[in-house]
Amino acid sequence: MDRIFLSKSDYCKCVQCEKILWLDKYRSDVLESETDESVFETGRQVGEIAKGLFGDYEDIPSDNPIKARIEKTERLIKDKPNVIAEASFIYDNNFCSVDILKNDVDGVEIYEVKSSTKIKDIYIDDVAYQYFVLSNLGLNVKKAAIVYINNEYIRGTELNIEQLFNIENITDIAVEKQDEIKSNIDFINEYMKNYEENEPVKELGKYCFDPYSCSFWDYCTRDLPTPNVFDISGMYKSKKFEKYYDGKISFKDLEHESLNPKYLEQIDFELNNREEKINKDAVKQVLCSLKYPLYFIDYETCQYAIPEYEGTKPYQQIPFQYSLHVIKEPGAPIEHKEYLAEADDDNLIRTFAESMIEDMPEDGSVIVYNKAFEATRNKEIGKLFPDLEDEMKRFNDNMVDLMVPFKNRDYYTKEMKGSYSIKYVLPALYPDDPELDYSNLPVVHNGFEAAHAFLSLKNKTPEEQSEIRDGLLKYCELDTYAMVKIWMKFKEVIGDDDIL
Repeated sequence: MDRIFLSKSDYCKCVQCEKILWLDKYRSDVLESETDESVFETGRQVGEIAKGLFGDYEDIPSDNPIKARIEKTERLIKDKPNVIAEASFIYDNNFCSVDILKNDVDGVEIYEVKSSTKIKDIYIDDVAYQYFVLSNLGLNVKKAAIVYINNEYIRGTELNIEQLFNIENITDIAVEKQDEIKSNIDFINEYMKNYEENEPVKELGKYCFDPYSCSFWDYCTRDLPTPNVFDISGMYKSKKFEKYYDGKISFKDLEHESLNPKYLEQIDFELNNREEKINKDAVKQVLCSLKYPLYFIDYETCQYAIPEYEGTKPYQQIPFQYSLHVIKEPGAPIEHKEYLAEADDDNLIRTFAESMIEDMPEDGSVIVYNKAFEATRNKEIGKLFPDLEDEMKRFNDNMVDLMVPFKNRDYYTKEMKGSYSIKYVLPALYPDDPELDYSNLPVVHNGFEAAHAFLSLKNKTPEEQSEIRDGLLKYCELDTYAMVKIWMKFKEVIGDDDIL
């Protein structure tokens, strides 16, 4: 059998777990989910910006056939010195494209661009593989480096790409790994040859999640009992694998183990179908802390690897939307207000804050679910716009977190599955209510989708933008209506009409 065609992404998959490559080839039908396009788009944007780090460059389109890319690279390599983006090479069926190749008279330099804010071990494997291919083709690789995001960079009026990126020279490490690279490539080829007809057996391990969560997890765990140790909410994966290796896999296996009381409670409720547990004093304490008007509010945020707005950092949470349900006084009707930024608003954060100040003019309770998130965004806004700091502090001083009773397990049911996420709590409190079912929403179903939807707006037609914006508004509105329903449930549980 000829040696398999092995790209650098294939190689890195095998560094994590060689069976991923086998499953990609033979069982792609059991892949859990489609590739996350937003992650690829972020990587693409970062890669495009980074190409200009060393001045003018020759670009080799990555959507061209591999043969054409290699042939163009060979022509450009001879025209030194120059800078080549996506220079492509193949040695003994091992293929790679170099994000940025500095092609000097006396050799070349490899620059691998990552949209991360820190260097991971897998990035070093990636660069070392490229070093292997190029050096075996006879090129003098003078330097091998990783280009990654500097998360301390604060954008000014204009983007400064030299400050946006850090560059780490890892040449010595790449050289040291060359024997390992060759050994791994030989192993991968032998592995794929040996299992052409039979599926290999591979034990579960921490590599199922490190450095990336494997998309074949459901397939590889299909024979485990349900629920099992991996379904325990909040437990470290290292602890889960410790129990798994010890043969403690099902909830029945785990019920008498020495574990965090919250884990044991989840197990107990599941195995024994316990009735709901409610600490009425804790719930009453939340209700008694409220004062009218009641402002139920939720923010949606997105993150830009390349900061879009002056005064912001890479991957800073940028608030672009809120939903607000207002109850002005006891017995008053519920009012709904909302804000959704225009995608081309260069002053988006301030517009968001000013709208919120207008919609919450009085000192009532600002009711959220997960106080730390909204409170941190308010502090960031105050720092960015000092003239708004007092108003942001007012919101934070009046903030009440509906999540606390669920987080502290003062209110718990089996259906919450150990989680205090509103996506678990809401259906547990109101089972089979289609009005509160996020899966019934038309476009956006969770915060991750909301962020991706907003980031995609600029590239959409007016009709598509209208549909996405409508979906964003419906999703965020449900988040705050869900909080209203939780507040109502608290009142129902306490049964005291004198409490807000």
